[in-house]
This record gives sequence, structure tokens and C-alpha cells, in this order.
Amino acid sequence: MYNPAQFEETRINVIHEVMRNHSLATIVYLGENGSGLVGNHIPLMIDDKHNPNNVNGTLMGHVARANPIWKNSGIDVLVIFQGAQAYITPSWYAAKKEHGKVVPTWNYVVVHAHGKLRAIDDSQWLMRHLNLATDKHESAETRPWKVGDAPIDFMASTVKAIVGIEIDIARLECKWKVSQNRISADRISVADGLAARGNHAMSTLVNPSRSKITQSLD
Repeated sequence: MYNPAQFEETRINVIHEVMRNHSLATIVYLGENGSGLVGNHIPLMIDDKHNPNNVNGTLMGHVARANPIWKNSGIDVLVIFQGAQAYITPSWYAAKKEHGKVVPTWNYVVVHAHGKLRAIDDSQWLMRHLNLATDKHESAETRPWKVGDAPIDFMASTVKAIVGIEIDIARLECKWKVSQNRISADRISVADGLAARGNHAMSTLVNPSRSKITQSLD
């Protein structure tokens, strides 16, 4: 991806936090027999302890058995995580009043993870994964749903209908485009404009005093 140095984020813990807070990923790979690029939208979990020899971490998820992606075990994939994003109107820039030499842009945080996909057709692995994923995504609920709340025979049939996938991340890229190329006055006015619009996630990232703070990524 085109990623100028001023927008490049390289801190692994910050990149992982983006992936954790924006779990729905797009997996892109080259289809068989010249069929072109294929994209799938799949919730994935980042595990930074699964492989201690790989600081980039491992992505874990599952797909419907009817989804042919798992039959391509061993292929190279690009996994895209989209974080906070917003259209930026030049009307917000303090510089507009000064000289008018401003144009619209788009702010965004995005992560590209590269690696090889591995299919896991193992019921025990899948049950562990389903419990971990459910506990994570249900944690904000008043009464979190548990996998054990469903009948055992129903979960057994559900597991037979899915296949696990893992991707050991070989390379990570993160573009963190949050108005770093603007003067401080412009960034403050952009942050205020975004907050007024209700986009507090991007507003916090743009604010010069809090840019790149991990806690503000959700």
C-alpha cells in the first residue's frame, strides 16, 4: 500500500489494538485458474501469544464449510482491517481563512496483514475458538451469551458446518492518516469539526495532544 513516512505506524501493540477493536476483516487472495481476486469478509481475532517466534501475531477465525476459501490452505493472503475514518472538509481548516489554499481529504486508519492461510478442520480447536470469540464479543453485554447456553447437540452440528482458519502474519503495514500533515491550528479545528459531527473516534486521533494514543482507537 502507498504509505508516506508521515502516516506510517510501526508500533506492533498499536497495530494489534486496531485489529482487536475492528475485528471484521477483508481477506483477499488470488482465485484458482485465473479467476481473479477473491474477497471474503470474516471476523478475525489477533493472538500475539500463539507463536512466540512471530511478534506480528496470528489471526484466527472460522468460515462456513460451504465457503471455498478454506480449501485454498497454504495460499498467500492479504487481510485488511479498517479502523476509524472520516471525510475532512477544507472548511474546517484555519488556513482556509488565511489563504484559501486547501482541498478536501479523507482521514483513516487501516492495517494490512500479509501471510499464508491455513485451514483447521478440528472440532476441539473450533470449540476453543468459538468460546474465545464469543467471550470477547459478548463482554459488553449486560448478560453475556455463552457457547454453553446452546444445546450440546446443536453446537456439535454447528461445529460440523464450519472450518477454522489461521494466518501467521509474515508482514504488517499500518497507515495512520489523521491530519499529521496539517499545522496544529488546522488539526485542532478539524478535531472540533469531527466532534461536532459525532465522529469522536477520529476527532480524538486528530487532536494533536492525543494522536496515536492506543486507548482512543475504538
